[in-house]
Amino acid sequence: MLLNNTLFIINRFLFLISFIAFCTIIYDIGFLYGTCRESLMTPYYIFIIKIVAGLTFLRILFFFKKYRRFSLFIDFFVLLVLLLYVFNDQLLHLLHSQYFFWISYLHNKFVIFFVLSLLFVIEISKSSFHLLKLKFNPFALFAGSFLFIIFIGTGLLLLPNSTTNGIRFIDAFFTSTSAVCVTGLTVVDTASQFTPIGKGIILTLIQIGGLGVMTFTSLFGFLFKGGSFQNHIFLKDFSNSDKLSEVFKSLLKIIIVTFSIEIIGSIFIYYSLHNDLFYSNFEKIKFSVFHSVSAFCNAGFSTMTNSLYDASVRYNYSLQGIIGFLIIFGGIGFPIIFNFYNYVKVNTKNRILHIFKIKQFESVPRLININTKIVMLTTIILLCAGTILFFILEYNNTLKEHNFTGKIIVSFFNSITPRTAGFNNVDISQFLYPTFMLFLLLMWIGGSPGSTAGGIKTTTFAVAVMNVLSLVRGKDRVECYKREISNDSIRRAFSVIFVSILVLGISIFLLTIFEKDKNLSALVFESFSAFGTVGLSMGITPDLSDAGKIIITFLMFFGRVGMIILIMALISRVSTLKYRYPTEGISIN
Repeated sequence: MLLNNTLFIINRFLFLISFIAFCTIIYDIGFLYGTCRESLMTPYYIFIIKIVAGLTFLRILFFFKKYRRFSLFIDFFVLLVLLLYVFNDQLLHLLHSQYFFWISYLHNKFVIFFVLSLLFVIEISKSSFHLLKLKFNPFALFAGSFLFIIFIGTGLLLLPNSTTNGIRFIDAFFTSTSAVCVTGLTVVDTASQFTPIGKGIILTLIQIGGLGVMTFTSLFGFLFKGGSFQNHIFLKDFSNSDKLSEVFKSLLKIIIVTFSIEIIGSIFIYYSLHNDLFYSNFEKIKFSVFHSVSAFCNAGFSTMTNSLYDASVRYNYSLQGIIGFLIIFGGIGFPIIFNFYNYVKVNTKNRILHIFKIKQFESVPRLININTKIVMLTTIILLCAGTILFFILEYNNTLKEHNFTGKIIVSFFNSITPRTAGFNNVDISQFLYPTFMLFLLLMWIGGSPGSTAGGIKTTTFAVAVMNVLSLVRGKDRVECYKREISNDSIRRAFSVIFVSILVLGISIFLLTIFEKDKNLSALVFESFSAFGTVGLSMGITPDLSDAGKIIITFLMFFGRVGMIILIMALISRVSTLKYRYPTEGISIN
């Protein structure tokens, strides 16, 4: 009992100290300039490091047997790095060997920033698991986690060192919401108004928002604290897991797949760029990483003022193709990626065993589930139809400056980007009205469930179309791929469609009141773009009034979290009804 209480006290102290350390880092990076940073902050860091190292050492020494393996490894790592930082000069003086030169690299403030920030994330993730023991509405917790990060991001963007000339609260709040909700709409120029620190904050918000706050905190919580049965149940739906036992694996796979695709995308983008566009190789790397993360998370943020329409990359078709495929991977959803991975893994293993005559070939039925089939078919139809229509409609308009190959690639890119990406490689303000209507439809549909995309989702649109076709053909049920679509899925699909139209209608109505000087078509486009978390604009975003910015901000939040989830978060759910009234028809149309 005494040991447990002691461990609890040590953990609480570590959480408190790591929080203070994190706040100190923010103050250091966000407020201080030049040489005063070193002389003023170094004593504080040494003091904090000694306390953290002491508490970590006590936790390892007395509670070694209570550790999870990974948690023990991280604590050893943190302790080692902190001690090497504090006693760096003494160690270098004692160890003259050429094999220990690497120790000098650890005497770097950014190494300490990383270690102390990592410690804070770990401690807050472990503490967040206690929230799951409380009787919180899971939908409220999901929506609240996004709102929490939005306000944290707003505060970070208001730091003096985040911007070149300062930023208003409403603009910081708008930018933070746009980043966390992976939208891409901007009221200030990202390229010129934000410093490297500010751009780094935006990139971090995009990554957290794209994957979801709970994905990160839950993964760290599982790694360092383990998960109870209640934790598994709570996180099962958020991680798109079929089984409770697979919750942790699903969270881990989401993180691994995301970072793997983003790293590969960064490499491809890097080699698609010309060296003369950048001052240094480091600038080129930063550009590649930023746009890879922004593309996969479907955020649409760019460090160029005119996005991909900038003269330096407007005709770089390989870059546009790479970003286009990153958007597709981010928009089809993790359940689809994992379903295909499982299909390839099982079939490859089966065939190898059959070739080497270790095992007879076995046919495994329905590895590709109906959800994957509907998502892929709908996505392919939208991509093909969007490419062909854009090519035909804009051939002699915005595509006029491109050669034939360029026209095809740009058309393909513009069938992808309206479905929640937000990168533009043409002048949207010059669109013909038919193209304008096409973009509204694509922005409204959006990406797929379980992805970084917004909109009503491809499955919702597909189920609605199938229901209409079923009704026209006189069928009393909706069927697809020899399966019957559940009534619950149909009800949910039409609820999402109705709520989306209602929210868009109210928002456009309010915008016409507060933005009387703006063109109606531009306001409609802006609203659809915000709700679909797309990020495309006809150029009116920076000129919106404060009221207009608040309306668009709420639209972005609703679009990312999901209107049905938000309503479920606010309204208590009725328990399963144990009765049924007599059925009666109602006159429709």
